[in-house]
Amino acid sequence: MASITGTSFSVTAFKPSLVSGSSFCSPNSVSLSIKGRAFPIITLQPRRLQVTCAAKAETVKKVCDIVKKQLALPEESAVTGESKFSALGADSLDTVEIVMGLEEEFGISVEEESAQSITTVQEAADMIDNLLESKSA
Repeated sequence: MASITGTSFSVTAFKPSLVSGSSFCSPNSVSLSIKGRAFPIITLQPRRLQVTCAAKAETVKKVCDIVKKQLALPEESAVTGESKFSALGADSLDTVEIVMGLEEEFGISVEEESAQSITTVQEAADMIDNLLESKSA
């Protein structure tokens, strides 16, 4: 059980060993791992709570590299999980090309509705990890 009150955060479990992998990433976020399975990172922001899935670091890195390549960005360009495609100068056609590059690189197929909802590198990486996980199941 987790509860959030004001700026404090507490985690209570029936078995303390279940939350041994929990960690506070920063004063504004928390991650939780139970029996080796990672759960979404919870990010606290003033007046809003945002929950995002934590894609594997190597997936985020590959997505960043593909985005840089598709948008012809210089290698030193700062592209992170939080980078929005629109802020990097991508239009709708660029976004389609990014998704096509991701499909080719990861051997996945992205449905049109999912492709249209992707706006950040992190969202793309999360979607890829979810598709790869469901593909291998």
